[in-house]
Amino acid sequence: MSPSKKIVNNLIVIPSLFIGIFLACSNEMEDLEIEPISNDYDISPILTKFEGTGLSFEISGEKVIFTTQDLPNHTSPYWPSDNALYSEYNGNNPDYRKNPNTIASQNIVLTIPLYPSEASYHQPTPLGAIGISRNGVVFYNQYAGPDQPLTTEINSFDQWAGHPQMRGEYHYHIEPIYLTTTFGEDAFLGLLSDGFPVYGPVENDHVITNEDLDAYHGHFSVTVDFPEGIYHYHINNEDPYLNGNGFFGTPGSITK
Repeated sequence: MSPSKKIVNNLIVIPSLFIGIFLACSNEMEDLEIEPISNDYDISPILTKFEGTGLSFEISGEKVIFTTQDLPNHTSPYWPSDNALYSEYNGNNPDYRKNPNTIASQNIVLTIPLYPSEASYHQPTPLGAIGISRNGVVFYNQYAGPDQPLTTEINSFDQWAGHPQMRGEYHYHIEPIYLTTTFGEDAFLGLLSDGFPVYGPVENDHVITNEDLDAYHGHFSVTVDFPEGIYHYHINNEDPYLNGNGFFGTPGSITK
């Protein structure tokens, strides 16, 4: 090949290399400029799903305030015997043992963020109420007492997997069977006090296990109620059942 042809070929190759490098850099820049998924959510769309005895809510600024009498809208052996919803235990736990408590009306106020976001510090869940189910019954965490597992206490859960404590405050620690039977195992079940929703043990026909979830017992995905996706918790049949090592977001207040 003549020197002149070599020079011409090099002149063609060099610009091509520059174009290739420029395009590669441009693609990298486009990748860097992709907008991240927002960590701020709006839970307004699911508030209309809350309905229960003695349950109401109002929006105040960036908060939603729930007031609940904490009365389940289903049968239980824990109702007073003269209540229309009283029923003997008819569940499938052969080790069921009724505790001595009786369901009583409460006055619980939960002030929850309307626009929840991930917290910089993940607070541990306390004993007692940590959220509210869609029928107004409060959620408790996975402990029967300080560092005490539910191993024995679980045998006092009624046929719908709830029970009252000594002041008559009925609550769910695990899957609220009445709600998943009524609305489906993949349904929206309520909110924790940080504003993030709780869903049942199934998602897209897949039974959720702890391996599908993070340290707080949740994950980000699309749901029927949030087609653009939202962080949410799942209730399943593995300890810690509802919530792991703390709230994903910043919890609001719960007063009684």
